[in-house]
Amino acid sequence: MDHLGIETFDVVGFCIGGPLIWNPLRRAGDRVNAAVLVHPSGYRPEMPDLFYQNNIKGWAPKFLESRPDVNQADVEAYLHNMYTNRADYVFTVDRDFVANCQTPILILPDDVPAHPFAPAMESALLAPNAQVSLYPWRQPDAHIPLAVRHVRTFLKAAQQY
Repeated sequence: MDHLGIETFDVVGFCIGGPLIWNPLRRAGDRVNAAVLVHPSGYRPEMPDLFYQNNIKGWAPKFLESRPDVNQADVEAYLHNMYTNRADYVFTVDRDFVANCQTPILILPDDVPAHPFAPAMESALLAPNAQVSLYPWRQPDAHIPLAVRHVRTFLKAAQQY
């Protein structure tokens, strides 16, 4: 954002973007006006290697084909570092960080294997300025405009001018 000359900004992330949003909040939280986590990924203790397996089978082969400078061991180390070594909660930060994060956060939870409901709701309960949108928001179709309206209203309210 510095390179672009942007001082403050909002962040929105879907799936793995949910856990990744915590990184700018940790590193530059005073610059993030608001964060929206849509169907955030999170750790599911009953499926501890879900993300590693999904990525080693789905993402890794195509990535390795496109990057001859990277080998299987590199990919395995990367995935272990991202998902296995930090296998708790939301992968990128701990509960203490979330509990002390003052940035307004909106969470649109899901409940499929890669987007577990429990860590999404735990984040919403821990973060002091968090909100939760309608769940499920994608079904029936009539829920979608309501969820979109919630996101727009949330982001507008969080703007700092």
